[in-house]
Amino acid sequence: MKKDWDTLEVLKHARHDWLNKIQLIKGNLSLNKVDRVKEIVEEIIFEARQESNLTNLNLPQFASSLLTCNWDQHSFQLDYEVKKTLNIHHLDDQLLAHWTSRLFETLDACIEKFQENHLSVSIQADEKETRFFFDFSGILTDKSSFLRFLEEPVDSNTKIVVSAVSEEEVSFEIFTIPSQRV
Repeated sequence: MKKDWDTLEVLKHARHDWLNKIQLIKGNLSLNKVDRVKEIVEEIIFEARQESNLTNLNLPQFASSLLTCNWDQHSFQLDYEVKKTLNIHHLDDQLLAHWTSRLFETLDACIEKFQENHLSVSIQADEKETRFFFDFSGILTDKSSFLRFLEEPVDSNTKIVVSAVSEEEVSFEIFTIPSQRV
């Protein structure tokens, strides 16, 4: 089940993440690796912009799922990118967050623990439709269960299309089209 984060837990994890980044900068400065420090700062800026884009989508529960994913005890690391920023009004945030939580649980159950498992999510939204591109790389131990999960319907306006499948990779796209209002 998805953990409900209270304010102090969020601040604790955010502070820990920032201290790690600052220590990384400090360590590279002490080694006089100025170019690496510049790269780290650019990565931090990119990450902060992506967090801002994600929180501006008007999908607070879904955004929270992605923002806190790496703080949970998952067997994979998550990264995300919002490619097109738009305040989304045509999606059911609660449904999307619930489905994402189930995706994370299913993925945890179907991959080899303690390996370099990685899930990337790209989001492209406009007024007509929203597309979510998921790319998993790592070691799948139960590919058939994972694919069965992807075959389950999300809702009548959402389609899942699997584009690549192997023992170490699964790529799929979810796209939603707003229902026609009369």
